[in-house]
Amino acid sequence: MAKRSSPPAAPQAWQMTLPCTRATGEKVQEDADSLFAAWPTPPAIIASEPDETRPDEWQIDIIFEEKPDQGAINAIVALFPGRAPKFRLEPVPETDWVTQSQAGLDPITAGPFHVRNDPRDPLHPHLTNFLIPASRAFGTGQHKTTHGCLLTLARLHERGHRFGNVADIGTGTGLLAFAARTLWPLAHFLASDIDPVSIDVSAENAALNGVPLGGGQGQIQLVAAPGVGDALIQGLAPYDLIIANILAGPLIELAPSLAAQLEEGGSLILAGLLDTQADRVTAAYRAQGLLPMGRIDNGDWPTLHLRKRRRFGWRRPNRWHAEKVGDAPGYGSW
Repeated sequence: MAKRSSPPAAPQAWQMTLPCTRATGEKVQEDADSLFAAWPTPPAIIASEPDETRPDEWQIDIIFEEKPDQGAINAIVALFPGRAPKFRLEPVPETDWVTQSQAGLDPITAGPFHVRNDPRDPLHPHLTNFLIPASRAFGTGQHKTTHGCLLTLARLHERGHRFGNVADIGTGTGLLAFAARTLWPLAHFLASDIDPVSIDVSAENAALNGVPLGGGQGQIQLVAAPGVGDALIQGLAPYDLIIANILAGPLIELAPSLAAQLEEGGSLILAGLLDTQADRVTAAYRAQGLLPMGRIDNGDWPTLHLRKRRRFGWRRPNRWHAEKVGDAPGYGSW
C-alpha cells in the first residue's frame, strides 16, 4: 500500500520592520492602503511607538504570509520619502503573536463596561462584565480605539438614543457588538469582519459571554466579508447605527458604501484613525451627507460620532424584517 503523503506545510510568515518618524509613518499607512489594494493577499501593516518618551520616533511593521520578493520590498521602500530606510526582514516565529501581545493584560473599565482578558480576574459588581480572552483577533478592549467606541456607545445611550438595527463592521472579537446589545437589547445586530478567524473568535466569545447568535431580535448575526458589499449585509440595511473601528484609509474608501447603508438620521461611530487623520476622515463623510455630532479624544486616537442628514419631508422609517431577507444561513467558520 502506498504511504499517504503529509499535507504541505503552511508558508511561514515574514516581518519587515522599518523605523521612521511619526509624520512619515502616518503617510506610509495611507499610501500602503492603495499599494496593497492590488495585491492578491495584502499584508498586515502595524504602526507603533516603541518608546513612549520619544513620540516622534515610530516603527512600521509589515507582516507577509510568506517571504516577499525583491519587487515587493522595493515597492514598500519606495513609499518612504527621501533616503531609503534601513529595514529588517526576518521570519516570524511560529507562534500566535496576536495572542502573545494580548496576554497578561489588565482589565479595563469604559463607562458601564468592564472587560477582562483573564477568567481569573474578578468580576466588577456594578458594571456589565465581558470576558474577551487574548486571542487570534484584535479587539480585547485594551486599545484606545476600542475603549473610545465603548465610551461613545455609552454616551449615546445616556443621551436617550434608541437603535433597532445595528452593524459592527470590522468586529474583531465581537466586543463592540456585544456592548451595543446590552444597551439596546431589543435591536437586531450584525457583526462582520474581513478575516474569517475574527468571526470564529467572535462566535467563541459570544458563547463565553452568553450572547445569542442568529438573525432574531436581540441576537447577533456574524458574517465574514470585506467592507459592506456582502449580500447579507446589504439585505439587512438600512442600519440606524453603524460602528466601524478599522483604519483611516479604509474608512475614507468606505465612506460612500457605509453612508449608503445608514438610515437617514442614523448614527455612525468611526475609530481606528489618528488625530492627524480625523479631518480627512470627517471630510469624506461630510461629502456623503453626514454631520459630525461628537468626538472622544483618547491620546492620539479619536472616536468620531456622525449622523446622516435627513432629507426634507416625512418618510416612514425603514425597519428590518426577517421575511424580506431571511435569517442568516449560519455563522462561525468560513
